[in-house]
Amino acid sequence: MPDTLVPLTPGQLLARGVCRHLLGHGFATVEELVPAPGLRVDVMALGPKGELWVVECKSSRADFVGDRKWQGYLGFCDRFFWAVDAAFPAELLPEGTGLILADAYDAEIVRLGPETPLPPARRRALLQKFARHAALRLQAARDPGLGAAGLP
Repeated sequence: MPDTLVPLTPGQLLARGVCRHLLGHGFATVEELVPAPGLRVDVMALGPKGELWVVECKSSRADFVGDRKWQGYLGFCDRFFWAVDAAFPAELLPEGTGLILADAYDAEIVRLGPETPLPPARRRALLQKFARHAALRLQAARDPGLGAAGLP
């Protein structure tokens, strides 16, 4: 039976625009990375100087209000961002965090969040997770019969 395409959710469409934009700044990105048990970031970006950014994509007020884990992501990145569309009430977003306006095709960094460099041991562990996650995604794309079983 042929694979069927599943439509992307609004959050996944925002993530796609964010990933496209960050690529233009020299960042490699992965989606839905698990930095620690119980946490799953929407986008993790690895910059040209080794910096790690986390971007949480929020497609609605309810999506944002229901997110109770975002502060747990702060210890797993050098900078943290929210990605929202132009209709999102940006005044809801906490001060001191980054902001990206995005759609399905591109994005714009409106404000940088504060830079909080990761400790070296955590950076090394996250870089290994990032590489493994990206490699497993590539393998699953090249061998669709493998399915999700090959993903962490």
